[in-house]
Amino acid sequence: MAQDALIDTWGLSKRYAGNKAYSLRDLNLHVGGGEIYGFLGPNGAGKSTTIRLLMNFIQPTDGHANIMGKNVVKDSVTIKKSVGYLASDMAMYPKMTGAQFLDYMGQLQHNVDEEYKNQLIHLLQADPAQKLGNLSRGNKQKFAIIQAFMHKPQVLILDEPSSGLDPLMQEAFYKLLREAKERGAAIFMSSHVLSEVQKVCDRVGIIKNGKLVAERSIAELEKEAAHTFEVTFRESVPTKVLEKLKGVTVTPHDERRAAIRLDGELAPLLATLAKYDVVQMDVHQLDLEELFMHFYDDEEEQ
Repeated sequence: MAQDALIDTWGLSKRYAGNKAYSLRDLNLHVGGGEIYGFLGPNGAGKSTTIRLLMNFIQPTDGHANIMGKNVVKDSVTIKKSVGYLASDMAMYPKMTGAQFLDYMGQLQHNVDEEYKNQLIHLLQADPAQKLGNLSRGNKQKFAIIQAFMHKPQVLILDEPSSGLDPLMQEAFYKLLREAKERGAAIFMSSHVLSEVQKVCDRVGIIKNGKLVAERSIAELEKEAAHTFEVTFRESVPTKVLEKLKGVTVTPHDERRAAIRLDGELAPLLATLAKYDVVQMDVHQLDLEELFMHFYDDEEEQ
């Protein structure tokens, strides 16, 4: 169960000089301790801008953000000691070995648990004797993950964290996320891997064109996904009648078949369908990607 919020934003906005449009606009979100929050959106939606603002790599145009109750701009140095950060494409010194890199990052972070660091190296099957410049992207990513977790931070901010990992190492990474959650850390992670989000996250925020367009728990998403029906009528689909019902969206496949999405009460829909000769009705289990696209379609229609 999530504890008090460790990441808070209020009206957080960013507009770069010379641009009329905001890269991020009026972002309000709260991530509690013991919670994994997935941040979803296409390239250019505002995910990286949000993360850069939280890490104080850039400053907001409007609004503000707190991490562990401290302002991300005024208290940036103090905050960074308790945050584990992983960039989407982390720069590393190619001539350093993995061990040297972790020692260097440990000096910046302080309070590194050496025993835990070694456990991470073993879990991710990382080779600390190898120079980073000789490693594949996936093997470099292992060291990026280790440096983010090795001081057991209270807050983790992760940008596309599993990128480049093979399926076995992805599962090892998910284990680390769950362990961090169990010890009460707040985890904010962007991802393009929707199956990953569904597997490990408690809640998700969906961002488009710099605005948060939806926020749901995974349980709510799965419930919404279940309320989609594939219906075959003996005669033509009564699209106009059905779309008068609150929360109903009809997508015809042909003259007699349609997908009916329901965001509301089931009883009115069933009562209406009972007036027609329905040949077949199946519950269609949307996957998270389909539901994700529905949010974007809805936003475009507004």
